[in-house]
Amino acid sequence: MSVIAAESVAIPIGGGRQIEADLEVPDTASGLVVFAHGSGSSRFSSRNRAVARSLQQRGLGTLLLDLLTREEESVDEYTREYRFDIDRLAMRVVMATDWLQQRSNLQKLPIGYFGASTGAAAALMAAAERPSLVRAVVSRGGRPDLAGAALPRVTVPTLLIVGERDEPVIELNEEAKRQMRSARVELTIVPRATHLFEEPGTLDEVQRLAGDWFERHL
Repeated sequence: MSVIAAESVAIPIGGGRQIEADLEVPDTASGLVVFAHGSGSSRFSSRNRAVARSLQQRGLGTLLLDLLTREEESVDEYTREYRFDIDRLAMRVVMATDWLQQRSNLQKLPIGYFGASTGAAAALMAAAERPSLVRAVVSRGGRPDLAGAALPRVTVPTLLIVGERDEPVIELNEEAKRQMRSARVELTIVPRATHLFEEPGTLDEVQRLAGDWFERHL
């Protein structure tokens, strides 16, 4: 598999600031998936990178984002004041989506979002803001409930993946699904899995489910 883009990029977000991301796109890509990480994580998340590799093998491009600037990350490490600022995180996903549209070699690719933990809420809010660009959303161990009033405005097919042993989050996903009345939403519970999908085989199942969903809708 050859690539037309494999690079670390800086995405401007205004005020002279930028967020960093890793972009990889196969030359025959059928779509591109933007990753929104969870609280306290980054684009270097081993779990998200494993999912990204599996999507690349299916011929999908990936953009792994840092949703905070380096300065914000330094502050958040001690104060945790930004990791639950879902409006801020969602706007960064929107800005990254708009930035992709400015790349002539990428702008025709249908876009999907993969969100983990709080990143799932950011992805859903961004999907509600860019319904003409985003085709599908996958949430892994996500907190879609934190998307609040944006949930009824989401119109794209959405897959919510939750671990069987992550019971409080299962309930939050079920409630979010009830609010997403304008979208096709499926909730899949992975047997034996806890919140981080660390149990043998559980992350493999996430990769399979996410890959099938994006192939179907992108």
